[in-house]
Amino acid sequence: MAHHHHDHGHDHAARDTFTSAFAIGILLNLGFVGVEALYGFWADSMALLADAGHNLSDVLGLALAWGGAVLTRRRPSPRFSYGLKKSSILAALFNALFLLVAVGAIIAEAIRRLGNPEPTDGSTVMAVAAIGIVVNGVTAWLFARGRSRDINIRGAFLHMAGDALVSVAVVAAGFLIAATGKAWIDPVTSLAVAAVVLWGTWGLLTESALMTLAGVPKGIDPELVQKSLRTLPGVIDVHHLHIWPLSTTETALTVHILVDGSLGRDVTLRQAHASVHQMFGIAHSTIQVETSDDCPSEDPVRLSS
Repeated sequence: MAHHHHDHGHDHAARDTFTSAFAIGILLNLGFVGVEALYGFWADSMALLADAGHNLSDVLGLALAWGGAVLTRRRPSPRFSYGLKKSSILAALFNALFLLVAVGAIIAEAIRRLGNPEPTDGSTVMAVAAIGIVVNGVTAWLFARGRSRDINIRGAFLHMAGDALVSVAVVAAGFLIAATGKAWIDPVTSLAVAAVVLWGTWGLLTESALMTLAGVPKGIDPELVQKSLRTLPGVIDVHHLHIWPLSTTETALTVHILVDGSLGRDVTLRQAHASVHQMFGIAHSTIQVETSDDCPSEDPVRLSS
């Protein structure tokens, strides 16, 4: 049995905690939350107040994601043999849950306002929401480069990009309110905001929940991994294959490989480790090579599970 750990496959992702992006994003959004809440009360706009509440949840989400990214760098210990790498997965999960709570609050208040519409200052709504487009757009851009390789960073990016789109919708609502004077436009826009946030959050929630339960990470097909290992020279069978996420950027694998014995075990091990790393990005792999001589049964296929 051998364990290989290739640092170069994920070293950059492990070191890059997006410290500057998180710090700037939190400060920008926290300041904007204060401005948006203040003018939301002044203009009596549920759309602005809903967006302010949503942006406040994003500040908490960014703080959680930042904490998760930092904790993944903690060194392993006897108690936590993999370190605290799963912190980034938990951060992504809590981030999604925070957003669901915010969505529930927005929907509840919007429904209440639909039954009792109140006058809203459309011009103020437009001006404040326009600032939100800039703040959220800049914050999303800060996380854009990491969204393809880390669900934790992708969660931050999607939230900020979604907020920018939501702010565009709020600007449109402010324009319609100013043009028509229809008070119901404000709560209806809030419901649209809630729908957009819910749609964007669902994928993050399901994927982070799957990773929390040690499911095979999205983008890795265990059947393809098994087939790839079966095609290696001298391999008869592949069994006891397990794949799970160590963090939002690192994946681990354990597997038993049955070989015919014509090749040395070291050769098969090197080929197997290289295969799962190069083809599937799995940098942490523990592989046990067996021959028919190791097996009590004469039929090696019976070992497959």
